[in-house]
Amino acid sequence: MSFNLTGVIPPLVTPFTAEGEIDEAAFRNVVRFNLAKGVHGVCPGGSSGEGHTLTPDEFRRIMEITAEEVNGAVPIVAGIISNSTRDAINRARAIEHLPVAALQVTPVHYLFKPDEAATFRHFKALTDAVGTPVIIYNVVPWNYCTPAQLIRLMSELPGVQGVKQSQGDLKLMADLLLGVPDGCKIYSAIDALLYSSFALGAHGTIAATPAAIPGVSVALWNTVQAGDHKKAFEMHKAMLAFWNAIAADNLPANIKTSITLQGCDAGLPRAPMPPTSDAQRARIEATLKAVLRYEVLEAV
Repeated sequence: MSFNLTGVIPPLVTPFTAEGEIDEAAFRNVVRFNLAKGVHGVCPGGSSGEGHTLTPDEFRRIMEITAEEVNGAVPIVAGIISNSTRDAINRARAIEHLPVAALQVTPVHYLFKPDEAATFRHFKALTDAVGTPVIIYNVVPWNYCTPAQLIRLMSELPGVQGVKQSQGDLKLMADLLLGVPDGCKIYSAIDALLYSSFALGAHGTIAATPAAIPGVSVALWNTVQAGDHKKAFEMHKAMLAFWNAIAADNLPANIKTSITLQGCDAGLPRAPMPPTSDAQRARIEATLKAVLRYEVLEAV
C-alpha cells in the first residue's frame, strides 16, 4: 500500500474565548489562513490545537468545520490524543463520515507506560476497528517508541502508514528513514531542525513551526525540494531563531500570538495554559519580522 501524503501539514490551533469555549468563527479563519499560505494539508486536534483538552463533541465539531472549510482542497489529518484504546476508537469512528485522509494518534500517556506488547495491541485494535490510515505521533517522553518498535508497527500493521517523529533527536528520525517500510511515511516534528529533516528525506512535517509560520515552512519545503541548500540553510537560521522565541510550556499560546501578529486572530489558549507574556511577545515580534521575509519565495 502506498500512502501519498507529503509536504507541510500544519497542526491547526484551536481558538478559545475568554470563557474557554471554541471560537468557531476564529477557527474557520485559521483554516483559511493556512490554506492561503499554500499548505499541503491540515491537522486539527493535535498538540498545537490543544487536542488533549477537547471533549468528544468538540473534537467532532472542529473536524466537521475543517472539512467544510477545506472542501477537498487539501488532505485532512485528524489529531487524536487519547489515554485509552476505547476512546481512540470512539473518536476515530465519530469522524468516519468526514473526508479524513489519516489519523494522527499518540500512544497512551497518562500515569503508566505500556510495554511494547500493549502498545502493539493498542494500535492493532485501532487499525482493526477503523479503515482510516494511522500516523503514530511519537511525542510522549515517558512512552517514547524506539525506531525499531515503530518500524515493526508499520511493517506488521497495514493500517499504520506513518510516524510523526517529535522531540529533538535527529538521529532517531534518520534511523526511521533508514528502515521505513515501502509506502510508509516519516514526518518531522523536530522544529529546530526542519531543514535538516527535509534534507535527510523526511516526507513532510506536522509541527508547531508550520502552525505558526505556514507560508515560510512551505517556502522552506519548496527550496529543499528544488535543491537550493544554500538558501535553505539561510532560512533555517531565521526559522531557528523564531522557534527559540516561541518554544515554551505555553507553546500553543505563542503559536496563536504569532498567527494573530500576521493578521489572523487566533484567540486564547484554554485555561489553565497562560497566554503569551509581554516578554515572549517581544521576542516573537522581533524574530517573526525577520523570518517572514522568506515567505515571498515563489513555489517551485
